[in-house]
Amino acid sequence: MGTEPRRDAESLRGSRRSTSRRPPRRAAVGRRSFTSTLKALDDLAASGAKVSVRITDLDRGNSVLAGDDFVTLPVAGLGVVPLLVEVAAGFEEGTLDPLEIFDREGLEPVTVGGVWQHLKAPALPLSDLAVLTAATGDALAANALLSRVGLPAVRARIEQLGLARSALLDRFRDVRGPDDAPHFALGSARELSEVFGALVNSKVVSPGVSAQVAEWLSFNQDLSLVASATGLDPFSHENDEHGMLFINKTGRDSGIRVEAGVLAGPRAGVSYALIVCFDDLSIMHRMRAHEAFRTLGMELMEYVF
Repeated sequence: MGTEPRRDAESLRGSRRSTSRRPPRRAAVGRRSFTSTLKALDDLAASGAKVSVRITDLDRGNSVLAGDDFVTLPVAGLGVVPLLVEVAAGFEEGTLDPLEIFDREGLEPVTVGGVWQHLKAPALPLSDLAVLTAATGDALAANALLSRVGLPAVRARIEQLGLARSALLDRFRDVRGPDDAPHFALGSARELSEVFGALVNSKVVSPGVSAQVAEWLSFNQDLSLVASATGLDPFSHENDEHGMLFINKTGRDSGIRVEAGVLAGPRAGVSYALIVCFDDLSIMHRMRAHEAFRTLGMELMEYVF
């Protein structure tokens, strides 16, 4: 694993976080090594895992940490982000009605995650389905949105966003047969990090679309990986009393753990993405992967605070 400098980019908007009491920038320079994270990821790679990581400083626009960040890997449920972008764009353009009711009766049952399958309400408005998709990783809600907007539209949006190493391949399924796509979605750590950075800088489609998608993602309740280091309440973390800006999305499947997001504090702001594909042979193999995410989270918190 190693670092890779990048071209300058526009800084995170000042309105996103207070800079009035920020220490001199040089105070954070000594914490740029991410030594523990590098060791944890190197150990995973040595054990046969595929690892891709990217951290970008949003103020400076440079790469803080990059390792195989260009490699395309399965990203599981994190692939719903371009779907949410397409839905938000439809709301803004008027081609979709946020209050349009979608009935799940015509959908094939899927139980891999989420809460709608457990609710009595058989139909919900599209806006509520977007919240369920972002907040709980609801596979049935995501499939409903995908059915409504169509896979070709999402693929066209991915191309419009310039994501050459990302793809939404299929809907969520409980079982993938030989005739099905092998994964729900693919992506690279570099592009995932860039998308989240663009969201908070209002550069995804339009400021309104960026704000809507960021709002949905701010409801995400999975804070068990990188986000575990933030100490935030999983069920209510949009307005942190310590001035932390945070949005994230995770992806999980057998032997796949992914997280991407934005974390900003008084010293700095970063966008990040980590993909780990590993042999889930035992609980210890899984816990080693999870521990690497948590180690990254701790060092990100040290970097921004």
